[in-house]
Amino acid sequence: MTRRTPIRIAVLDYGAANMVSITQALTAVGAEPIVAADPEAMAGVDALVVPGVGAAGPAMDHLRDRGLADPLREWVRAGKPCLGICLGLQLFFDASDEGSAPTLGLLAGRSVALVDAPTLPHIGWNSVIFDRAHPLFDGIPDGSYFYFVHSFAPAPKDQSIVLARTTHGRPFVSAVAQGSLYGLQFHPEKSSDAGLRVLANFVTLVSASAAPAPGVA
Repeated sequence: MTRRTPIRIAVLDYGAANMVSITQALTAVGAEPIVAADPEAMAGVDALVVPGVGAAGPAMDHLRDRGLADPLREWVRAGKPCLGICLGLQLFFDASDEGSAPTLGLLAGRSVALVDAPTLPHIGWNSVIFDRAHPLFDGIPDGSYFYFVHSFAPAPKDQSIVLARTTHGRPFVSAVAQGSLYGLQFHPEKSSDAGLRVLANFVTLVSASAAPAPGVA
């Protein structure tokens, strides 16, 4: 049986993100975004997006204060699709050097300051070079440009999760994937057609995970 309803994606609102841009971009690629400022708003959705503009410590405080941190951890550990964007990606790791804040602990490693960066924060368009092929980047040429706004980036302990890197000073990790957990250091919602293609690919991955098994009505 083919799924006919739009993919429902909860965008976690923890007071640190540009909610309008990401919800509009998800709508543009055929998803149905739901702004989730509490755990109840996550009910019945197919995937989560953790966007982010801000600092790790205050972001974690807001996630805990709104009761979102533990449900988010449970969602990811259950193998359900989740996409982190910019600060949202950084929060997936154990800790951040930005104020030495402990973060969600979903991926081994920490977020560190960009090394030898000519400017901080790193703001603007930059190329993304793939470490390996992945459906999240289907139809996107290696070296395509995406929009960044950040001073920190993840340093995973397990390099096998790295999908792509970008250079601003020294190379840094700009995309990761482990199972159904995906992370982007750039902002796809601000990255024109290439960014929308990444979000469309994410929706396709979610749709495949949400589809009924063959023979199930």
